[in-house]
Amino acid sequence: MNQINTVGVDLAKNIFHLHIQDPKGYVLQKLKLGRSQFNHFLATTPASQVVFESCATSHYWGRTAIRHGHQARLIHPGYVKPYLKTNKNDFNDAEAICEADSRPTMRYVNIKTIEQQDIQLLHRVREKAVQQRTALANQIRGQLLEYGIAVPKGISQIRTRLAGILEDGENGLTPFARELFDALRQELYASDNRVKELDKKVYQLANEHPVCRRLMAIPGVGPMIATAIISAIGNANNFKNGRELSVWLGLVPKQHSTGGQQRLLGISKRGDRYVRTLLVQGAISAITRCKNRCDSQLVWARQLREKKGLQKTAIALANKTARIIWSVMAKDRDYKMVI
Repeated sequence: MNQINTVGVDLAKNIFHLHIQDPKGYVLQKLKLGRSQFNHFLATTPASQVVFESCATSHYWGRTAIRHGHQARLIHPGYVKPYLKTNKNDFNDAEAICEADSRPTMRYVNIKTIEQQDIQLLHRVREKAVQQRTALANQIRGQLLEYGIAVPKGISQIRTRLAGILEDGENGLTPFARELFDALRQELYASDNRVKELDKKVYQLANEHPVCRRLMAIPGVGPMIATAIISAIGNANNFKNGRELSVWLGLVPKQHSTGGQQRLLGISKRGDRYVRTLLVQGAISAITRCKNRCDSQLVWARQLREKKGLQKTAIALANKTARIIWSVMAKDRDYKMVI
């Protein structure tokens, strides 16, 4: 066991499969452990390189391995799959993780801190609350249409018109239907209050975090984007430059080149879809609402919009914003508006 160099771990809820090999790649041992046994293994085994697939619970176990003195690494499952030699099973998966880790050009996923996971949890809870509110509004609109009452799209239309619809005694709604729609209306108001409470927590967190305050000075970046970036990236120095960050977010063209001929397609849409969506929405907001600002990038965006349209310009501005975010975070400096 003193020769252990790499421990490939196939994670699961209760049972963990380990593939242990020495620095030359020779297999030393294969283990099947429960949760408590695996925790004890990490605590008692000499310092090793413990490698996981980036999946559910991987960040927790990565932090646990580091706390016990190991070097922990996470690999994207898509980079592990090509090294699976034969039939898929847990021990073969663990071996494939070790094989992928042995590649000198392998790319790794950064292990999230507790703070990052707290922020991520807040965003996930808020996202679910917004989805539930949207589903409820769509249900109300659809059920009203069954009674011949059409309401325009938009949650705001439901909020403003539903009370009047319930008070209208000539629209054909029965007393039983009015009672049920009133319950749905109260549920919608409760959903609005829930989303507002979560928004307050996001704003409070952004105002208290020094890096978030720097990021919010960038056009098109607000509390939602700033906190989501902190949750997803953590340390910007994990990327070599701003372009690597924009590539990781999927904001650069996908390439399909052969025979020396370069062919660029639409954006790759890789990486964190949630953060990318927020950046694009922030870019659209900056283009449409900051008409009087004279920042060089906003002037450039307005000129590009005349040629390419709003959507393509928003993607381009989001790409530029991602690079500025990397510069602000990696170099630990404030954003300065360029005129």
